[in-house]
Amino acid sequence: MLPVSRSELKRWIDGGRVTVDGSTRAADSRVREGERVVVRPQAPEPTAAIPEDDVVFEILHVDEHIVVIDKPAGLVVHPARGHAGGTLVNGLLARGLFRLPMLAEGDDDTHARPGIVHRLDRGTSGVMVVARTPEARERLKEQFQAHTIERAYEAIVVGHAEGKTWSTLHGRHPRDRVRFTTRVARGRAAVTHVRVLGALFGASHVECTLETGRTHQIRVHLAEGGTPVLGDPLYGRPPRDPRVREVGERLGHQALHARVLGFVHPGSGERVRFEHAPPADFANALEALKV
Repeated sequence: MLPVSRSELKRWIDGGRVTVDGSTRAADSRVREGERVVVRPQAPEPTAAIPEDDVVFEILHVDEHIVVIDKPAGLVVHPARGHAGGTLVNGLLARGLFRLPMLAEGDDDTHARPGIVHRLDRGTSGVMVVARTPEARERLKEQFQAHTIERAYEAIVVGHAEGKTWSTLHGRHPRDRVRFTTRVARGRAAVTHVRVLGALFGASHVECTLETGRTHQIRVHLAEGGTPVLGDPLYGRPPRDPRVREVGERLGHQALHARVLGFVHPGSGERVRFEHAPPADFANALEALKV
């Protein structure tokens, strides 16, 4: 049997395809010793993604198990509401980088399950890994869930940043469901280590390493610490200084780049590490803000 994700198994349970002693139960029910569990697998949900060969990104590494790419800022990772096409998934499909084992037995190409195991925000550039097989997908997901992935980001932030470690709760903003915040009574743990790489005019160049990978984690920690990422349309505001504001407007997206990604290779079992420098627009913003 192919590896099955938790979300897929929950879909089977919710659809009545898993029974315990002949009866369906909720996903959070406990099973007692001696009870008979019957699972009737269900075909993966169809994907509407179609191959698009005009999606631009750089391939850093490819083998039979994984693809490592450098995602440009502005590229959405997978199809979603408002972004039916033009995504990384569409581009990967066009390049034939999802192998047949990504399909459930008996399915055709319309049921492809692209191996996205993590994401970068649309306005964030940098290194991503994508699984090519179900086995690789599950092994990578286990590492992300266990927080054993090495991740380092570079950012340009507005204001004077200081090196520190953020260890907070992380949850959805109570009044704005698009945003996240540390100011919650309940949430998931989020840990970000910030190191200053250099002082800039009205800004700072920083490196952020992650122990956890919550949605918008770096952007939230930096913004709520008083030094939002330059150009961040969600958590930042237009800088007061006209020079800094002009650089952010010219950049056109948050100045955040995923530079390093390290993990245990799901095929060989060896530790691998991929690094890619920030893109030209990030480097130009750094140059424009030199003191």
